[in-house]
Amino acid sequence: MMKILEYIKRPIIAAVLAGVAGIVLGLIWGWVIQPVEWKDAPPSLLHIGYQEDYLRMAIDSFGINNDSALAIKRYQALESTGPAVLLTIQRNPGKQNPVTIMDFSRIVQPAGGVVPTPGGTQVTPTTGNLLVIYGVLAFGVIVMAVVGYGLIKYLQPMLRRDGEEATPAQQARRFSRQTEVIDYAVRGDSPPITQFVTTYVLGDDLFDDSFGIDSPSGEFLGECGVGIAETIGVGDPKKVTAFEVWLFDKNDIQTVTRVLMSSHAFNDVATFQRLEAKGEPILIERGKQVVLETAALQLVATISDVEYGQGALPDSSFFERVTLELAVWQKVTAPA
Repeated sequence: MMKILEYIKRPIIAAVLAGVAGIVLGLIWGWVIQPVEWKDAPPSLLHIGYQEDYLRMAIDSFGINNDSALAIKRYQALESTGPAVLLTIQRNPGKQNPVTIMDFSRIVQPAGGVVPTPGGTQVTPTTGNLLVIYGVLAFGVIVMAVVGYGLIKYLQPMLRRDGEEATPAQQARRFSRQTEVIDYAVRGDSPPITQFVTTYVLGDDLFDDSFGIDSPSGEFLGECGVGIAETIGVGDPKKVTAFEVWLFDKNDIQTVTRVLMSSHAFNDVATFQRLEAKGEPILIERGKQVVLETAALQLVATISDVEYGQGALPDSSFFERVTLELAVWQKVTAPA
């Protein structure tokens, strides 16, 4: 529960939750607590049956007072539904005078299909207000669905029930976010041009992180990364006993590699000799720093955290978790 509260306190999460809550509460208030009550609704919003009754009364009134301007005004009040309603009346006059219906039609629907206004200006009938209302409602529903889906996907790892463990990769990302990187400036050193944190968690059999290295101006300088170098034993998940840290410099001809080994692997002669071919072997210890250098780059890999796994294999032979911080500096070349 405390973890959930910590995430909710984040500005972005709080803003998203506030927006969703505002939309939901607004809909509840507008649709349930204090819904809109229609009063003096225009004819264009009436049911089609009542629209027909309305237009028949307008035709009857025109037959008595012969007021063309008033007839046009009443017809235009139906907006886009007017032509269909008038066509229905023309085909089924009922008890009304067909001549009056035709006279009314010639006034409100002159040749060309353009409806004149009472002042003499000719306009084309506009789209009904209902389409606008439905469009706004549909847009609101789509926005709520997208926001809700994104919120669920984001909070899903945090809201797992007891016993539902996150995947190893998700756990690794959480450990990486919680790791505090070294502030080299406070220590009196020049700050690196970039810093990365990567974490391996037992079960992440595809662990292989790589990062691009760019200069402060955005120029590509190279890449660095960490991957699995050696496993021990059989079965799933794989038991990692060694990692390789590498640095690629675009200005150098080779990739520099160091092999970070468990205590068991480091002290096992056969394993040590086999991994030595991949790079300089180094025993993993919490707080230890490993330096890799190329022609133009220097990388310092700090072992921020290490925890060995427990099982039938030899002690200190495979890792439960390893967190590494990679800090990269660009070497300053002396002028020729």
